Amino acid sequence: MSLNSSTWLGLDLGTSALKALIINGDGVVLGQASSPLSVNNPRPLWSEQDPESWWSACRDAIGKLHGQGVDLANVQALAVAGQMHGATLIDADNRVLRPCILWNDGRCFDECATLESSLENFRELSGNLAMPGFTAPKLLWVASHEPEIFARIYKVLLPKSYLNWRLTGKYSCDMSDAAGTLWLDPARRVWNPELIAASKLTPDQLPELFEGNELIGSLTDVAAAELGLPVIPVMAGAGDNAAGALGVGVTEAGQALVSLGTSGVYLVVSDTHRASPENTVHAFCHCLPQRWLQMSVSLSAANSLAWFADLLRMEVGELLAELEASGLAQTSIVFLPYLSGERTPHNAPHASGAFFGMTNNSERAHMTLAVLEGVAYSFADGQAALQAAGTEIRDVTLIGGGARSSRWRQMLADVLNRNLTFRDGGEIGPALGAARLARIGCAQRIDAQWVAEICQAPEILAVHEPDAHKQDYYQRQLEKYRALYQQTKALNC
Repeated sequence: MSLNSSTWLGLDLGTSALKALIINGDGVVLGQASSPLSVNNPRPLWSEQDPESWWSACRDAIGKLHGQGVDLANVQALAVAGQMHGATLIDADNRVLRPCILWNDGRCFDECATLESSLENFRELSGNLAMPGFTAPKLLWVASHEPEIFARIYKVLLPKSYLNWRLTGKYSCDMSDAAGTLWLDPARRVWNPELIAASKLTPDQLPELFEGNELIGSLTDVAAAELGLPVIPVMAGAGDNAAGALGVGVTEAGQALVSLGTSGVYLVVSDTHRASPENTVHAFCHCLPQRWLQMSVSLSAANSLAWFADLLRMEVGELLAELEASGLAQTSIVFLPYLSGERTPHNAPHASGAFFGMTNNSERAHMTLAVLEGVAYSFADGQAALQAAGTEIRDVTLIGGGARSSRWRQMLADVLNRNLTFRDGGEIGPALGAARLARIGCAQRIDAQWVAEICQAPEILAVHEPDAHKQDYYQRQLEKYRALYQQTKALNC
């Protein structure tokens, strides 16, 4: 079989959809499809999903590829990228015990304090601050509030790990995903027994660890038949942000990625593990060996604009067009985008969104502009946290659905005071990164030249340079933004 007839499949298990993508030996995307997912919010701060819906979406998305006429007979391997941190609990008969508690669930703030007080060197061991989004405090919450379920736990799987189990029958987790649990020693890339015990679990309740490019098994006959695929190898895959970085060629130290998606991520690659929990910076493993990530996370980025549009019964595009037609360059309004609480730099699940500074003269366009700016300031806070952690930031690639707005892109460049490179294909980055991991794993090579050849950066669509004339305005607004949170945070409960 020639290289060009061989293909590789990448899956991206997101929060709102599962995407499937196939590439050939030249790295060209031959087809892609997606299947929607829904999130349940049964109580304030709760965010849950049915794991069975992930498998249904997987079948549906791959079925759509078949329906598009994409030839899947020559697929050599697949890998899965996935939403991180979710707690999927299964019993000894592999039955799901409860809905998965997702990454944006904020119910377990008290359990974070319990975890950190249980070990004097908790942050040193985990390399991270305990935050409600991570997996470990979720398990303490289940132990306290649903003890009958906790007692039946046989395995704790992350969302991607559950999907990989449905594919292969193997319990597995890659390093990038595992780093978001608070059970991994990310410097040594091994499970830490002390951290696991702090969550009242044992090491045998966690899956086996792999690097993202390593083989975990092959499709079972049942899975292959359901998906219409050959019995092919399955690589360990990656957490969504690590896979997204791979999809846009962010693999070497100093390279950075700003993702203006539903949430906001500012991610920088490092060649050593550099923990800085005191700065609320995540220190994770990359999905390739001997590479690590430092990350700041904003819980509501493009989601803030989508929320505002939905509130007004308008489309996002309508709001942006209205803003452009208004000619507005500045606003007195400040928006705090903390609609789901906030991680970096506040670690505050109870933080709430707010508009401040409105008058009788305020119009909808002023508020739209304030939303765009507020999200940009949240990235500025993230960048400040990374810089306080000693992070080297060399070049920055910008991706995400919100990055389709040229005005928002330029605003980010101005607020961050950095050149930003906007590249094609960011919306498929995690699925593409997963497909690339599948190809890297098949070749059983991990040298820098091979990785660079496979993980080439997509086409540059635009480069945005900061406008020096706007620095004073944005600095004043950023200071007001930060002061507003400090002066109102005591009101959140």
